[in-house]
Amino acid sequence: MGAMTEADPLPDIDWSAQGIETELGWALPVTYRAFSQVATAAVADVPGGPRGYQVLVAITTESPSSQLALAHRLGIDKTQMTYVIDGLEAGGFVERRPDARDRRVRQVHPTDAGRALLSTAREGLRDAECVLLRHLAGDEQTQLRRLLARVALGAGDIEAAADGAPPTPALPAAAPERSRRPSRD
Repeated sequence: MGAMTEADPLPDIDWSAQGIETELGWALPVTYRAFSQVATAAVADVPGGPRGYQVLVAITTESPSSQLALAHRLGIDKTQMTYVIDGLEAGGFVERRPDARDRRVRQVHPTDAGRALLSTAREGLRDAECVLLRHLAGDEQTQLRRLLARVALGAGDIEAAADGAPPTPALPAAAPERSRRPSRD
């Protein structure tokens, strides 16, 4: 089966059949897996990949914060955050500066090169997202982003899965035709 293009119609979903395609628990990981593939490629030039991109977004749009605060904000392990910041700093995209209130704390700041890299990466990421969201009209894409942002904000209150959870198995391919109710002739 070849790659789907914008002209390829999506199969209809029989919502009344309540098949797997109607389940949020099926749609979210399938969507995330596809997003992860296109997003990782789009931010490949950013040291630290998607994590480095998130750091650049956070430090250019929010008040300066420490590396530890960034790790908490972005949900990145503090040790991994050190590697991400080190890579960004080695590339000249961020710099660590002492906090004016507590000189023991180092704040992470973007450089001009970091802002330029973010702009380029953001453009590439938006292009990749357009491929993923190609079957939605512009207003639907905006609505989806807003709704997911609200869900994500609310999800922050829910405890993460317990450590030692089994790895996620490979996700099945979409086959909505398997979930249709037979027509009654």
